[in-house]
Amino acid sequence: MEATVSDEQASPDRPATFREVFAQPEYRAIFTASLLSWIGDYLAKAAVTVLVYRESESIALSAAAFAVSYLPWLAGGPLLAALAERYPYRRVMVVCDLIRMTLMALIAVPQSPVWVILVLLFATTLANPPSQAARSALLPTILSGDRLVVALSLNASTGQAAQVVGYLLGAAVAAVNPTVALLINAATFAASAVLVRWGVRDRAPAMNATHRSHLLRETAEGFRIVFGNPVLRAIAVLVFSAMLFSIVPEGLAAAWAGERADDRLGSGPSQALIMAAGPVGFILGGLLVGRAVAPARRIMLMRPLAVAAPLVLVPALLDPPPLVVALLAAGCGFAVAGVLPTANGLFVRALPNGYRARAFGVMASGMQVIQGAAVLVTGLFADRFSIPVVVGAWSAAGVLLMLVAVLRWPDGSTVESAVTAATLANANAATDGSPAPVGSHPGTGRAAPGDRIDDRRSPAAT
Repeated sequence: MEATVSDEQASPDRPATFREVFAQPEYRAIFTASLLSWIGDYLAKAAVTVLVYRESESIALSAAAFAVSYLPWLAGGPLLAALAERYPYRRVMVVCDLIRMTLMALIAVPQSPVWVILVLLFATTLANPPSQAARSALLPTILSGDRLVVALSLNASTGQAAQVVGYLLGAAVAAVNPTVALLINAATFAASAVLVRWGVRDRAPAMNATHRSHLLRETAEGFRIVFGNPVLRAIAVLVFSAMLFSIVPEGLAAAWAGERADDRLGSGPSQALIMAAGPVGFILGGLLVGRAVAPARRIMLMRPLAVAAPLVLVPALLDPPPLVVALLAAGCGFAVAGVLPTANGLFVRALPNGYRARAFGVMASGMQVIQGAAVLVTGLFADRFSIPVVVGAWSAAGVLLMLVAVLRWPDGSTVESAVTAATLANANAATDGSPAPVGSHPGTGRAAPGDRIDDRRSPAAT
């Protein structure tokens, strides 16, 4: 990439600014396209549940319409994400947007049978893993250093805000005409495709045709690179552990609000308050930690915040009222937001370029599975014990899990070796167009004997 003012490294003593991040035109295009797609997606989720319920008068089918968006990640997220490595990232994103635009428009066709709506919705969501994997892999080629970390924090916070806005708009529009909401979503995908096509520079695929193997083997390499590298594995454990408990208040909000609602705050407002608290806390934490805390201190804070996130929820054992529950959930969301973007930025630095999309598929799929399993298991416990006891005890176990993850965190030399190894792999790949083989120095976190660091850029520039 040609050097520009926005590509220069920010001082390690201060965080990058939003102005520096948005100074990169390609990031502006990706951010705007993503924002439109996020709002459209959540708007459509709210509308589809209404549409299916009206057509079937079945709560189960309406819930299935909401849950179907998670199935591609559970059934084959890493496999679908691996496709993004084979083709230019820009092309993958544009094609996926056009596919989703077309299918969403078909869902909006009046008087479609419910089974047709569910099949089309599932087909639409199949495009999510490769599209999101391509975007995740593309960002480190556009932004480097702390600008990337701030951009990741900004994306995460914006995604949470888009969820709130999308659900509110979707519920309002769907109450009048669900078809309109679906057509709006189709239009957001069309706008996203245009923004990415003409706002992002075309780049060669991470893996050229001569280095391809079987898609299943390539997917397996994504798992090996994540869990075979001690630094990437430690980050994965930290992130997965955070997902294991942070979703629980939101997942049990309806039942919790029903049990603890009073005359001053009914069950509906109580549920909304608890469900919105986590995303709001995440937004505030992501923006504050990402913008106001220096990069070095951010990394130092990552492990204390990881322990604090479940610790904040332990007072649920005292059976507080919904307002206090919401404050606890917001505190958990705030702490998680201080962990995830920083961990994501370190993950990118220690990951060879040719595995970014596949590694994203592994991480995203794991997060989806873990969140779903956490809500399912705690829901089963809540049938036998009170919700405050379940959430409090689950969070206390989360504190112990986080302490183990933090105590087993690799030392500074191991982290630096992994980043150096990824830099070497990227420099070597730039000469022959192939990713470094799994099991070589990127997988061990050590530079191979005789390797030289020919790339004098900061490791974060990878």
